[in-house]
Amino acid sequence: MDYKEIANKIMPDLGYKTKDFRYQTWYVNKLTRRSIGPKFKAGGWKWHVLLNPSKYIDWGKISIYLQIADSQISDINWRVNVQFALILWNSKKPTQYFSRQMYHRFNAEEPKRGFDWNYHEFYDHNNRTLSLIESSSCNITVLVRVLEDSKIDGYVGLKNPGVKNTLLNSVIQSLFYIKYLRRAVYQIPIESDKSAKSIASALQRVFIKLNTSDSKVEATELSKFFGWDVFCINNGREMIRTIQDDLENKMKNTKADGTISKLFIGTMKTYIKCVNIDYEFLQVNNYYDIQLNFKGCKTLDDAFMKYIQEETLQDDNKYYTIDYGLQIAKKNVIFESFPPVLHIYIDQFEYDVQNSFIINHLDKFPAKIDLQKYLSPDVDRSKSYKYLLHGILVQDTLSQNKYSALLRPEMNRGWVLFDDDKVTPVSLEYNHEDILKYKVVYMLVYIRESDIDEILSSIIPKDMPKSLLEEENAARERRIKELTEGHQYMQVWIVTEKIIKNHKGIGLFNIDDTTHWPLSKIHKFKVLKKETYSDFKKMVSEKFKIPINQIRFWAFTYRPNIGIRIIGIHEFINDHFLDLTMKKIKNNMVHFRELRLYMEIMEMPMIMQISPIIIFLKYFNPDTQSLENLGKIYFQDKNTVDNIYPTLCKRKQFSPNTPLDVYVEFWSYGSCRVEKMMSFDTFDEHNGGAICFQKTLTNDEILEHVSAGRVYSIPQFYASLASNLIIQFKSKFGYKEPTPEFSLILNTQMTYETVAYQVATHLNIDPLRLRFATGQFKEIDGNTKQELTSILLYNRCLYYEVLDINI
Repeated sequence: MDYKEIANKIMPDLGYKTKDFRYQTWYVNKLTRRSIGPKFKAGGWKWHVLLNPSKYIDWGKISIYLQIADSQISDINWRVNVQFALILWNSKKPTQYFSRQMYHRFNAEEPKRGFDWNYHEFYDHNNRTLSLIESSSCNITVLVRVLEDSKIDGYVGLKNPGVKNTLLNSVIQSLFYIKYLRRAVYQIPIESDKSAKSIASALQRVFIKLNTSDSKVEATELSKFFGWDVFCINNGREMIRTIQDDLENKMKNTKADGTISKLFIGTMKTYIKCVNIDYEFLQVNNYYDIQLNFKGCKTLDDAFMKYIQEETLQDDNKYYTIDYGLQIAKKNVIFESFPPVLHIYIDQFEYDVQNSFIINHLDKFPAKIDLQKYLSPDVDRSKSYKYLLHGILVQDTLSQNKYSALLRPEMNRGWVLFDDDKVTPVSLEYNHEDILKYKVVYMLVYIRESDIDEILSSIIPKDMPKSLLEEENAARERRIKELTEGHQYMQVWIVTEKIIKNHKGIGLFNIDDTTHWPLSKIHKFKVLKKETYSDFKKMVSEKFKIPINQIRFWAFTYRPNIGIRIIGIHEFINDHFLDLTMKKIKNNMVHFRELRLYMEIMEMPMIMQISPIIIFLKYFNPDTQSLENLGKIYFQDKNTVDNIYPTLCKRKQFSPNTPLDVYVEFWSYGSCRVEKMMSFDTFDEHNGGAICFQKTLTNDEILEHVSAGRVYSIPQFYASLASNLIIQFKSKFGYKEPTPEFSLILNTQMTYETVAYQVATHLNIDPLRLRFATGQFKEIDGNTKQELTSILLYNRCLYYEVLDINI
């Protein structure tokens, strides 16, 4: 096979010099097994392919990565720019293959990159006579181009903020590469609080990270200030105007004062003359952007001429005068000036007479345009009005929730496509048709040619706020140190008895369910793999100030059929293992990425060859509608349900003969139920089960709870816990609210009125001032009788607005 020819066919020419080209083919005989391909060299670096299938093939996913295979790299600031392709093919028919390609800058924080594939793609016969996979086997070929560093260094992507529909990242990148603006943002005084309290302070932090990082950056703090406006393309103009307004306000009386108006404000003149009466109106206004309607237009010039052509105001669109009422009039708009940075919004979307959504496609824009012809005749024309195309913000028409920015950060370098965390340089010879295929442009950024050098001049370290720069550099060094030391260390999680006591939900504690209950605050330690178990116990003893001979560790796991339970080597990790390394201890446990331990504190040192089984106790209080963890007991072979009652009464300081209802937690593939406890048989094989008990209620007590709207039995309470959800609330106008987002645990059977009351209590306001909407921007009727589960449908997020007190 001619691999260079295949590479040229699959991977586009980015216009940059290739330092080295290499390929490697790996025959994989078991695609369903996690495995690592043979090492090979490219550009002086060692590489391999990593195959990581989903645990169950029915899930339909397999991940394949290219990864740096050099485990010992002395320079923590290493980086290598690579364009690569991964090809899956059947050796019997190599002309039929499946490929994907990308560009990535590999570094210490991002040493691997690849793709998720669907299994059905490999078995699809629509375009192939032969399946790519036979008996779970196929060939994987990787093509690697190592590119020159100097041409494409320094561009960093942004992580998706966790929502499906956002244009925030493309907006941030477009503003970041207007370097005059970036320098001005750095001149805003730093807020003393480390957390961002405004759009300006959040933008400062994002810009610093983009300026100094080698890997993708989070913009989470900034996204909080936009509420639902972050999601909708129709709010793109409003989003940028909101950012500009906040920056303009924060820049007042600073070195950056006036920056926004200097960069973005132009002026236009509106002239209206009535046809049938002697009446004229003239007004000059500032503008921050221009919105052009491209209906019926083939070029950008057509759209500009349409914008300034004379318009007759008649029929339903007559001009209103105070003295003469509605009048037929002629309206003219002409530009008095253009700003150095010109934002042009493309109004390409409309509805036809059948109310069908259509797009007015315009996929070619001039790299250079002279705007002088659109100016008022009275304007001085000795000044140049030539503008260069700097940015194109687009929406993907195949995935309408996807937005990206195509920018030219330096005019003497190529174009770069910023697609969230993916940063791809494109050819110096800008090809609209290839890059804009399946994309719709919603904004253009032009910069006045005479101002290019000033607006795009390089940022140097002294331009950045020293405190933020030092903070980010320190954070980066910590991240890189953790990554470079990663192969020497392992994580150990420790659950203490206090953590179990503080957990008020189902099970013993919560380590991964973010849907129904807050996560337990597990103690996490970074431990040397070669450290002995003896040294580890000493460290824990000193950390928690507990005598070492009172500490005993048990490994814990989660199994769908039994929930979280405690397991271990010979039931617990005893002192026979003191000389073993922590790595060997972990390898003998359940195979998690980290070693997960429960730390038992014994009231007095215990020496046991065979440990009894631990059972945890919970008490249900129907008056407070809550669970209370009461510690643990040890189950012996001769225990019966009857002889455990005195122990339970003693734990709650009840009289010994208090009648009790005792239940045991049962797990069935992720869900928990309780059943009346009849014997200890359920605990014969598994440590860490839970018993829940309550006082036996009289009929009068039951009626009292029912009349108060309280559940009165353990089965009822567990059923209600299963209906709890963690609901996230986001402000519609996050940047205006002191609490832009928060979470509450609510029952899905709550009514709208109860939900409003809970949120109002959290915000300390009148519930009548609240208005809610769903993720589809649909306002919820305040008089609805629906329960929360019907309001949410499949979402776990509601957007709120605090109304004016007079509404």
